[in-house]
Amino acid sequence: MPSNQTPLGALPARFRRPRLLIIGCGDVGLRVVRELAGRGRALALTSSPERLPQLRKHGLVPLVGNLDQPATLRRLAGLATQVLHLAPPPAQGWTDPRTKALVQALSRRCPPAEFVYASTSGVYGDCEGALIGESRPVKPHTQRAVRRVDAERTVRFFGRSAALRTSILRVPGIYAPDREGGTPRNRLLKGTPVLQASDDVFTNHIHADDLARACIAALWRGRPQRVYHVNDKTDLKMGDYFDLAADLYGLPRPPRVARSTAPDQLPLMLLSFMSESRRLDNTRLLTELNLKLRYPTVREGLIERKALKETMP
Repeated sequence: MPSNQTPLGALPARFRRPRLLIIGCGDVGLRVVRELAGRGRALALTSSPERLPQLRKHGLVPLVGNLDQPATLRRLAGLATQVLHLAPPPAQGWTDPRTKALVQALSRRCPPAEFVYASTSGVYGDCEGALIGESRPVKPHTQRAVRRVDAERTVRFFGRSAALRTSILRVPGIYAPDREGGTPRNRLLKGTPVLQASDDVFTNHIHADDLARACIAALWRGRPQRVYHVNDKTDLKMGDYFDLAADLYGLPRPPRVARSTAPDQLPLMLLSFMSESRRLDNTRLLTELNLKLRYPTVREGLIERKALKETMP
């Protein structure tokens, strides 16, 4: 192993009991670290050696391991008192072997006290625009969502069997001005169509900073084996969301198309999002986790994006 890598378990004694271990420490994970502002120690699992300097720069202790190679995870057991699992499932299949491998590794010795998993609101499938709470049964319509349901079941079983507190965050569309692809601007510039009003679907949103703060709140205040919707108070259909963004950015509104002609004009992935309509009730987020949103609706977040653009040289 190259000398600049930190193998699992080969850490100084002062790092043997970190406060937090982040699995899948991308954009949201780094925001979590920024929000914590050095309060306690944080570690991050990575399978990419090239990311080690970046993780260290953010004050993290990087650990080399791969969720697709369970043998590399064996020494994760006992390292963390809290675990934040942000890694997605594999791109194919009906299950999430990555979450199973992680849970098996953590179960070997002294499991963490808290475990938070970031899932997706896609586990509900199409709710025909209904306002739904966390008790609504899951009904995934895509293979991608089925994998997430499998991961949630693994996390719940882990919580019950190891007597630890697990929280599942069901997360919708994430946006932020400093997040790659984090605003509708590029789609608006391309002139990508949206559905006409009669065919349109409700969407849900959360600013990446508020998602990071929700992760921290769940680690400290989440109730045992509890599900939380992590979304803001926006109540808009997808087309109206893009119209709002266009108006704020001073760009043309996107063209509207009928659902019957959409398959000829839109990519398959985008069509899959346009086939599901739901509104998430975030009461638990605001009351049980006591989270005060910095960006209560997308208008605040999109205005921030506009202000940043106007101040750029």
